[in-house]
Amino acid sequence: MERQLWLDRGFDLQLRYSKDRINAEIARLAAEISSDFQGQSLLIVVVLKGAFFFAADLVRELKVPVELDYVTLSSYAGTSTTGTVAIEKDLAADIAGRHVLVLEDIVDTGLTLTRLMDLLQQRGPESLNICTLIDKKERRQAEVEPKYVGIACEGGFLVGYGLDLDEQMRELSNIYEVRQTPGGVE
Repeated sequence: MERQLWLDRGFDLQLRYSKDRINAEIARLAAEISSDFQGQSLLIVVVLKGAFFFAADLVRELKVPVELDYVTLSSYAGTSTTGTVAIEKDLAADIAGRHVLVLEDIVDTGLTLTRLMDLLQQRGPESLNICTLIDKKERRQAEVEPKYVGIACEGGFLVGYGLDLDEQMRELSNIYEVRQTPGGVE
């Protein structure tokens, strides 16, 4: 049903990861994180907008106290990275001396996340780690290694479950690969 709506608009979407698979990965990640931070408080930094869905589901599964804060970064136009990272909204919380976990929907080139991690490291956290739902190592242009990875993925431009194409298709409950966009541009 959700795929058909976008097919009618000229997008060829192929299912890559079902909601069931996503939920299983989130449960696994939550168990790992809860074990690693048992008896400690965790500040979760959600990278908006894409990680919003992932963060909401992951946080409900965690068994440790958490505080949430948010950053908004941008580096994409259409299906391509611009190569420039802009910080549109910075954190409100002081992270000095705290355990910080950055939640990202997808780590692709790593350029955006490297810029964010450099900025956060300068603020003196006790620990600073990355958790991503999707890790696409083959496109990496910067040295960044998430500690917690849901799904290692190769190839394709993905949409759904927070991942977007020009702010569209975030609401899809499954993750799809966009095979063709209107006008035939991939």
